[in-house]
Amino acid sequence: MTLTPQVKAILDQYESDTPGTKTNLARFLNAGKLAGTGKLVILPVDQGFEHGPARSFAANPAAYDPHYHFELAIEAGLSGYAAPLGMLECGAAKYAGEIPLILKCNSSNSLATEKDQAVTGTVADALRLGCAGIGFTIYPGSEYCFDQMEEFRELAAEAKAAGLAVILWSYPRGPLLDKPAETAVDVCAYAAHMAALCGAHIIKVKPPTDLVALPANKPAYEQNNIDISTLPARIRHVVQSSFAGRRIVIFSGGDKTGTDNLLSTIQGIQDGGGFGSIIGRNVFQRPKAEALALLDQIITIFKG
Repeated sequence: MTLTPQVKAILDQYESDTPGTKTNLARFLNAGKLAGTGKLVILPVDQGFEHGPARSFAANPAAYDPHYHFELAIEAGLSGYAAPLGMLECGAAKYAGEIPLILKCNSSNSLATEKDQAVTGTVADALRLGCAGIGFTIYPGSEYCFDQMEEFRELAAEAKAAGLAVILWSYPRGPLLDKPAETAVDVCAYAAHMAALCGAHIIKVKPPTDLVALPANKPAYEQNNIDISTLPARIRHVVQSSFAGRRIVIFSGGDKTGTDNLLSTIQGIQDGGGFGSIIGRNVFQRPKAEALALLDQIITIFKG
């Protein structure tokens, strides 16, 4: 595996990690069409847990089949594929070695009323399936966020000891946050910073809006003239909040949207110095040919 200067520079930021963990980070950074660029596009398919099968897959019935997602990620030349235990067990052997895998180790569901997640996968599962990393979600602001952080700390320590990369979904929600506040720029930056402080190698947050939601934060933004006027400026601020860019920050694709809106967001992530995107429904809910064409456009943008 030859490492480009871009990849070497990123790996150098992970000063406490073992050669095994750095090798697995390099697997993501050296995979697919973005290999060597320092950028990532990852396919996550945990929406069946979150939203149910019909809401997730009925728009494109081929997506009910776990093999479909392995093949989509591989054919598109993506950097990795993330899914819960059962989906990975359906295809990890058949597609072994073709794309780096991430075992999503906790999950929620829309039948529950609590803003919490259950641990549904282990580091042992990830190693058994040949994964390069584990994924985990925390909900900063929820009544259960401290328990989630403690669960993550335990899993992350075990994963790092085994040489796996650790990816943390940091999604603010809770009684003090209404829906607009969940994607406000101050809240997204705070969530990304918490993920970095928790020890994540790769941080996943949502693209931030220009809202400053928390009254206590408004003076800091106004008095220090923090630029949040454009999406690239807000992306830059979130990356800065993640140890001044010493941690990989990727941004979700969110709810299904039109191609032009999605590509505009991707361009904003690129222009703001984001490390890439982790994009699910906006691709797997489209017919395969359309999804591949869209992913090719996204990859082209991230190639600069």
